[in-house]
Amino acid sequence: MSNKRKKYSADFKAKVALAAIRNEEATAELAHRFGVHLTMITAWKRALLDGAADTFVKHQKAKKQGDAQVEELHRQIGKLKVENDFLSRRLGF
Repeated sequence: MSNKRKKYSADFKAKVALAAIRNEEATAELAHRFGVHLTMITAWKRALLDGAADTFVKHQKAKKQGDAQVEELHRQIGKLKVENDFLSRRLGF
């Protein structure tokens, strides 16, 4: 009989990792309370600590990409406005 692997949600992993970071309980106690292995808690904790800085970088990258997109759209609007003005003068509107 094969054992199926359990799949834990990202929310659950974050909850366990945050509990491990708080150090209110020993890792063994957390493993027993949440029903996961010690090494999983350690890995999730490490992943959370390593990825924490990326949270702030992603927001900055998204903002820069949004600003670049806005600039491109403004450039296109300007170009279309010039073309529209030119054509309206040529057609006599």
